[in-house]
Amino acid sequence: MSNLQHPVVTGTSYLTLHYRLASMDGVDIVTTFNENPATLQMGGGQLAPFLEAVLLGLPEGTHQSFDLPPEAAFGPRNPDLVQMVSRATLKENSSLDENYAIGDLVDFAAPSGGRFAGVLREMHPEHALFDFNHPLAGQTVKFEVRIIGIL
Repeated sequence: MSNLQHPVVTGTSYLTLHYRLASMDGVDIVTTFNENPATLQMGGGQLAPFLEAVLLGLPEGTHQSFDLPPEAAFGPRNPDLVQMVSRATLKENSSLDENYAIGDLVDFAAPSGGRFAGVLREMHPEHALFDFNHPLAGQTVKFEVRIIGIL
């Protein structure tokens, strides 16, 4: 083998890279292209597993964009995640002076002790309808990457 081979991304690589995740209409969700590149350890949880999967096998120096369908990104929308929440539960989870508007992202305490968020879709006297799907579920997203260095 010649020494001119570029290293490629493996499941344990340490990377320096620029990356951008955007909606298909070009709105950036996250980007490092306007600032310092990111350094991260593959498998370290800094990138979503589906983004790491795209990077595997890419050689150093790659600058490429990928269109990721929902199945390869944040998943399809799950109708079971659209749920009614009682006003009492809403009150328990929020400060007293909170005024909710349709489209607000509201943070809830999960029974397990974690947090989860839902988007308010409808408000009724006794309950509210929340969508607990990831805001990007069901959407194709664009992932652009420029791999600067692989260790």
